Amino acid sequence: MGITLSKKMDLFKASIFTELAEHKQKKIAGGEQIIDLSIGSPDLPPPDFITKALADEVQKNDQYGYTLTGTEQFNDAVADYYKLAHNVELKAEEVLLVMGSQDGLVHLPLVFANPGDIILVPDPGYTAYETGIALAGAEPYLMPLKKENEFLPDLSKIPADVAEKAKLMILNFPGNPVPAMATASFFNEVIAFAKKYGIIVLHDFAYSELYYENKKPISFLSLPGAKDVGVEMGSFSKNYNMAGCRIGYLIGNKAVIEAVGKLKSNLDFGVFLPIQTAAVIALREGASFCIDSRKMYEERRDILIDGLSEIGWNVTKPEGGMFVWAEIPKGWTSTEFTYALLDKANVMVIPGNAFGPTGEGYVRIALVQTVEKLKEAIHNIKKSGILNSFQLSSTK
Repeated sequence: MGITLSKKMDLFKASIFTELAEHKQKKIAGGEQIIDLSIGSPDLPPPDFITKALADEVQKNDQYGYTLTGTEQFNDAVADYYKLAHNVELKAEEVLLVMGSQDGLVHLPLVFANPGDIILVPDPGYTAYETGIALAGAEPYLMPLKKENEFLPDLSKIPADVAEKAKLMILNFPGNPVPAMATASFFNEVIAFAKKYGIIVLHDFAYSELYYENKKPISFLSLPGAKDVGVEMGSFSKNYNMAGCRIGYLIGNKAVIEAVGKLKSNLDFGVFLPIQTAAVIALREGASFCIDSRKMYEERRDILIDGLSEIGWNVTKPEGGMFVWAEIPKGWTSTEFTYALLDKANVMVIPGNAFGPTGEGYVRIALVQTVEKLKEAIHNIKKSGILNSFQLSSTK
């Protein structure tokens, strides 16, 4: 039987992520051991108090029905957490449960954008943004994130006719793949811009608890007027190592929350009750775990970047997030350098141009291996000689 795919499936071609994964498997089949620093999935489990809550709850016979929405306890826990962590007041109608932040990120454009509408999106940016825009049939307008502008979008470069047609602006600080940090002045500029042009702002705050040297990232909703124009997406995947649990939240503007909730009520039947309970406990009892997690990631960050510097590759230390955005040696493209690392050093990263054209000249390195593995990766890169023949671009 011949199978014909829909035209929409033309939008979802094999990606560099798939190609690299296949190349990795070939090398493993050939006896090589790969140090995988490509995918941003935590390598450690959730803390014991979360896994114990899950184990206890799944034994209860009354936990297996449809939840449909977030429980009152879940919504209250999100509101209490935001009050304590960011001094943001949230009402019940300003909180929406989602099945992981990617669920919300991909589906939100469907609610507000018609085919041909414009969505302002960071370049480089998380690949799920592109997926959501494609599903809605909208058109992305890329906002370049450049080193000379502290990797913040320059809103003054967006043409007025583009801004007038834009329905949505997506932001992500600290970000993926660029772990930049937003300032209050930048967010104030965003709010004024959104109000001027009638644009909804979506701030993806998935890495809110991953920051270093006490440089805590700013919640978009903590700025005056932010709720008038936007929402913020939160996740348990990175903050509490609950990536497989698929739970998150969308908070902020009441009208936006209500509209997305209407779509969600037609797509799924909510998140498994034990997972919601575990998420509540994470928010209420997870502060000390987050401190320990930050220390662990900071140690990995320092070991990796200091080690790379010692062998001649100078990379800027991020202030937040779980990635290193590394400018590569001159003379390579991002894809060439990525494959050279994989083939000659058995180290797997992601080329920056996989996240948008402005990502050319960089690779994304995920801090998802132990200190020992990171030291081994540095040793492998040095031994491979990859860095010897080219002038390195310093980002110090």
